[in-house]
Amino acid sequence: MVIPELLSAGLILLLLFITGFIGMKIKIPDVVIFILLGIVVGGMLTGSHLLHFSGEIGIVLLFFMLGMEFPIKQLLSIAKRVLRAGILDVVLSFGVTTAICLVMGLDLLASLIIGAVAYATSSSITAKMLESSKRMANPESEFMLGLLIFEDLVAPILVAVLVGLTAGMALTAGSMSVLVIKVVALVAGAIILGTFLFKKLGPFFDRHMKNDLFILFVIGLALTYGGLALYLDLSEVLGAFLAGIMLAEVKRTHELELMVVRFRDLLMPLFFLYFGTTISFSEGVPMVTLLILVLLWSIVAKIIVGFFGGKWYGLSKKMSMRAGLSLTQRGEFSIIIASLAVGSIKAFSSVFILTSAMIGILLFQKAPAIVNKIYGTKTKPAVKQMGSL
Repeated sequence: MVIPELLSAGLILLLLFITGFIGMKIKIPDVVIFILLGIVVGGMLTGSHLLHFSGEIGIVLLFFMLGMEFPIKQLLSIAKRVLRAGILDVVLSFGVTTAICLVMGLDLLASLIIGAVAYATSSSITAKMLESSKRMANPESEFMLGLLIFEDLVAPILVAVLVGLTAGMALTAGSMSVLVIKVVALVAGAIILGTFLFKKLGPFFDRHMKNDLFILFVIGLALTYGGLALYLDLSEVLGAFLAGIMLAEVKRTHELELMVVRFRDLLMPLFFLYFGTTISFSEGVPMVTLLILVLLWSIVAKIIVGFFGGKWYGLSKKMSMRAGLSLTQRGEFSIIIASLAVGSIKAFSSVFILTSAMIGILLFQKAPAIVNKIYGTKTKPAVKQMGSL
């Protein structure tokens, strides 16, 4: 007997609630618990187009809301303040990891995918941990959030490049030029629309935002620009992020977020669940030696970035080290990039993400105690007074 899709959808949502509730009680992030659930029930849900499409909308709304947090001028200001730390992060977390994979015998595309998986710290896990541990008021949290924003700017472009490469585009000067032109055109379109159209629509939004129909416009804009990115063989998360930047120019971020957040919270877990259903360990954990090497380096790289980047930002050694130890967990961007892989590379990336998330959470919790053992309990003052982001 075939189970109706409506019944299947209801059971999936209830199962997500139960596992998420258990994860909350035992302090395991939703991202990790939903992926593990997907692995467990993968045989029953593999190939579900509805699950895949719903999850795709969820991740689009996540990055649409992220873009809404940053008007264009604020983005440029943040990027400038953490530029040196951000560049160091790209070089160590992405560049060196890619080089390690090449030295260990992987081909260029597989190495680039693993390097990209190891690049970005999980914004959602880190923000939740800062809030739950009451460390948001600590001086290093401003630097950490600035670095996460920098990563959130770089990672969608990185995803766009990898989407083109995994789609079969040859890695030539010509193909890369075409890819860069597409990305620049998409970004330029968002900046032009944001500056010359949406910036002037504040009164229109004030008049109509409370209308029930307005949610169709807001989410329609996110899906349209995300879909346009897909049409150009780029990543939908880049398009969604840029759509959010456009709407940020309206200066009504809080009200718009309240409209979208419930739809995001409903659909985003389906993305992580679907990702889990695509992972297979039928041949065991692949490339264990490389996995351990990449995992160790990924932790060391973030500690280096946090330490030196924090000092450049104006933090003391103690605060900088605490920041570095709190940035090692990977999450949503790594999952998006890992979903572009197939076979052993996807399994490799999945184990890396899950292990990194768990180790990262532990290091985050233990960071104050570790730093106190290294530098003592007396806090050194920051080199300069911090402003707010």
